[in-house]
Parts: sequence; C-alpha cells; structure tokens
Amino acid sequence: MSVRGITPGYRDEKRARTLVTPEGLALPITIAPRTTRAGALIIDVMIVMFTLIAFILIIYNIAWGLIEGTGLDLDDMSKGALEFLGICLALFVFCFWYGYFLVQELGPRGATLGKRIVGIRVAARGGTRLTPEAVIARNLLRDIEIFYPLVFLYSLAMLADRGEPIGVLGWVATGWFALFLLFPFFNRDALRAGDVVAGTWVVERPRAKLAKVLSTEGAASAAGSSEVTGVRYAFGEAELSIYGEKELQTLERMLRDSPPEALQAVHATICRKIGWDPGAGDERAFLEAFYAQLRAKLEADLRFGRRKADKFA
Repeated sequence: MSVRGITPGYRDEKRARTLVTPEGLALPITIAPRTTRAGALIIDVMIVMFTLIAFILIIYNIAWGLIEGTGLDLDDMSKGALEFLGICLALFVFCFWYGYFLVQELGPRGATLGKRIVGIRVAARGGTRLTPEAVIARNLLRDIEIFYPLVFLYSLAMLADRGEPIGVLGWVATGWFALFLLFPFFNRDALRAGDVVAGTWVVERPRAKLAKVLSTEGAASAAGSSEVTGVRYAFGEAELSIYGEKELQTLERMLRDSPPEALQAVHATICRKIGWDPGAGDERAFLEAFYAQLRAKLEADLRFGRRKADKFA
C-alpha cells in the first residue's frame, strides 16, 4: 500500500482525498498544505547546504594539514590538478544533492528529513508503489522549477551590478520563477510541476501511535471470539506472517474511520490473501480479531529483534 496512517479525528475537507490501493481498498488521505511543503523544502536545503559547507571545510583543513611542512606551494600547482580537484568537488556536490532527496524518498517512509520533521511524505497518486522513476523525475524537475531560475536571476543581478545590459532577460527569469512558484496554487491538489510529471502527490503523515486495545472496542476480543455470532477467529503463524506494520496501521485506520462497505472489501481481500472463505455478516469481528492477533505477533517479533515493516519485507 502506498500511504501510511492518517491522523484520526478532524480532517480538512478541502484537502481530504481518497486513495485506491492496488488491492482495491479506498483509503482516506489528506493533502499536505503548501506552506508545510515549503517549510520542508527550506529545512532540506539548509541541511544539504550546511552539510556541504562543513564537508568542504573539513576536507580543506585536512588537506592543508597534510601539505603544511612539506614545502609544497599551492600557488605553483598545475592548472590540470586544480581542474581535477574542481571536478571531484562538483561531482560530490551533485551526488550528495540528488542522493539526499532520492535515497530518502525511495525509502519506506517516502520522505526526506525535512518532510519527516513537518509530518508529510510523498505518495503515488495512482495507488501504486512509489517507483524510482517517479522520485527521480520529481526531483530533477525541482531544479528546473526553483533553483535554476534563482541561479539565473542571481547571475543577472551580478551582471547588472557591474553595469552590463541584461535587456529583457530579467523579466524572462522572473516570469520563469513565478510560473513554477505559483503552479501549486492553480490546482486543487497543490501539485507542483514535478508532481504532475511524476504522478505523485505529497500527503500528511500522522504522528499518532496505535491504540493500545483497539480490538476490544467492537465485536471481537483479542482472543478472537465474536460477540455477534460466537465464532472464534484464530489465525496461524503463516496467515499472520503475510502482513507487516504498514498493513497493521492501514487496518487500524479502516476499523476506525471506514464505513461497513469498505470493511467488507478489506475483509474479502485479507481472506483471499490467507486462503479463507470470506463469508459475510461478521466482517468487523473478523477484522478486529485479525488486527489484535497480527499486532500481538508483530510486537512479539520486535522483542526478539525481528521487524516486518510491510508485506514486502
């Protein structure tokens, strides 16, 4: 499934959406506010810039310490050697800049450190898993949307400061920057151009912990006995091993917020996965029993250092 938990309770209806997963489940999600996305980007850029500056200073001081006392004069260093060092530095900056965003957004959390701090993440709009192609596309487009026009504007400002004519280039660069900067304000999902191309959106990611005893709130207890039909639901190790923490959180959301029709679809999906006959009429009891026993198994595994993040782990 593509999206982690959604905070129970109040949801801004203007930003409320429904995501249909590959299993056919309809999950409620909330689009991240534009201001929150901007804040996450500022945090990420600051992290990248400070890390690069610190790295360059550390390398410079190490190199200077190694050279000092050897009689090597940096002023006499060949032009080719200086160009080689410049290329190495440019490659490092390039790899770190893109690697920072790509590696984190391709991870199980689907979010950079900045996004995790403000509580949002990237998700695929089609309900599929977030692919490397989508993450690469949205991050490459970010430079075209924001950083290239900013660099262009800065370069033009430097030229103008030296008294060189720039003509209409300043207006062109300003229009370029303004077009992409305002793009999220002209669509209801707050998508930037990179999201449109990559087929992604940015959604809120909850910070709430799982309820301690969700399974006792309805028809089934943790033991798996239904107060509606009297049936006792007990699941084996193989059946519970199919799903992980991500699916557990999704199931909790469904039990809290979803109508009976959605629970029927979830019930049928789980039964199909574990090889049970779906039946009908006792879906909530089944799901609450499955939730309680899956949670108990995952918590027991964690005590022994075994963690199953999702069904693909």
